[in-house]
Amino acid sequence: MKKLVLFIPLVLFLGMGVFLYQGLFLNPQKLDSALEGKPVPAFQLERLETPGEMLTQENLKGEVSLINVWATWCPACKYEHPFLMMLARKNILPIYGVNYRDERAPAIRELSREGDPYTINIFDKDGRLGLDLGVYGAPESFIVDHNGIIRFRYAGPIDRNVWSDTLFPMIQQLQAEAKQDGV
Repeated sequence: MKKLVLFIPLVLFLGMGVFLYQGLFLNPQKLDSALEGKPVPAFQLERLETPGEMLTQENLKGEVSLINVWATWCPACKYEHPFLMMLARKNILPIYGVNYRDERAPAIRELSREGDPYTINIFDKDGRLGLDLGVYGAPESFIVDHNGIIRFRYAGPIDRNVWSDTLFPMIQQLQAEAKQDGV
């Protein structure tokens, strides 16, 4: 009996090792989202550039769009920003920014200095909308269909490969569906 007790730490160690080994093969950009297939959560927050101007989820309906959660304190957001600027110039779809847990003045300064790719920029100072979206950190992006339904979530910076391999094909499909619906 005492010999069996000696093997308990070994069994626990091996079990933990198998669990951690499986984690090596998980994709950190693929985060399950309980909101996929559900509407953008209800919110009422100020527009970043104009304090007092309130925005709601209704402002984001009507077209297939990309919601991008960003912040000035986020290095990956700075990496992603030039690509978002290029997308905005191509006018493929509206990009809605959620300025997440940030300060208004530095965010406005950064957008004026680096360019503003966002059709609408929501000021989420306390992170309430981010929390409702299930955001783990910035940047995160959500593809939303023309009815305001979240169809896909991507965690991490968007670059040319992510765009061409993952996001753009899905956006094209959703835009085709919107045309069929007469939008």
